[in-house]
Amino acid sequence: MFTGIIEEIGIIQSIKKNNKSSVLSIQGKKIFEDIHIGDSISVNGVCLTVTTFSNKTFTADVMNETLSRSSLGSLKNGSYVNLERAMSSSGRFGGHIVSGHIDGTGRIIKIKRDDNAIWYTIIVEDSLIRYIVEKGSVAIDGISLTIANVNKNSFSVSIIPHTSQETILSHRLVGDIVNIENDVIGKYVEKLITFEKNKKDESNITMDFLINNGF
Repeated sequence: MFTGIIEEIGIIQSIKKNNKSSVLSIQGKKIFEDIHIGDSISVNGVCLTVTTFSNKTFTADVMNETLSRSSLGSLKNGSYVNLERAMSSSGRFGGHIVSGHIDGTGRIIKIKRDDNAIWYTIIVEDSLIRYIVEKGSVAIDGISLTIANVNKNSFSVSIIPHTSQETILSHRLVGDIVNIENDVIGKYVEKLITFEKNKKDESNITMDFLINNGF
C-alpha cells in the first residue's frame, strides 16, 4: 500500500522490451536508503516489484496487463518517473489509500496557471469519471491529489508549487497520458451496494446503513 506522497523523481535508464512485457531499469537516490529484492515500488502510480538493484538502479518486470492499463508502455530512456516505496508501519499517512493498481489512463487537455498554483484538467472515460468526486481524492501518476472540479467527462486539480517541483507534473504537457487510480473507498461502496441488490439473502449492509454511517 502507498500514500501518494512521492519520495523522489527517478529516471528510466533502459527498457528491455519482450513480446508482451518489458523490464524497466530505473535510477533513483532516496529510495535506495532502504530497498530489498521483492520490495514494492510505485512507479508513476504502478506497483512494481524490485527484481534486482545496484549502483542506485533497480529493475522491475512489467507484464502485458500492466502495459495495457497504464502509460508505462510509452516510457523511453531518460523519461522521468514518480517513485514511492510502500508505506512502512511507522510512516505518516500524508495522502490517501493508494494501492498501486491503476484503473486506467487520462489525457491532459488543459494546463493553466493561477498565481502560484497550476490547474490541470484531465479527460477520462466514463468508467473512471463515475468515481471522481469533487473534493475527493484521486491518484494521478501515483500522486495523491484533491479533486477541485468535475465535469461530464473531465476533472481538474490545482497543484501547489511544492507538488509541481517534487513530481513529474512539472514535466507534463497538454496531450500527455497519465495514470489514474480512483479512490478505493468509492469502489468498495459500489460493490457492496451492487452485491446487496443481486444477492437473495438479507444483509445488514443496506443503502440506509451506508448513509447513516457517513458513506
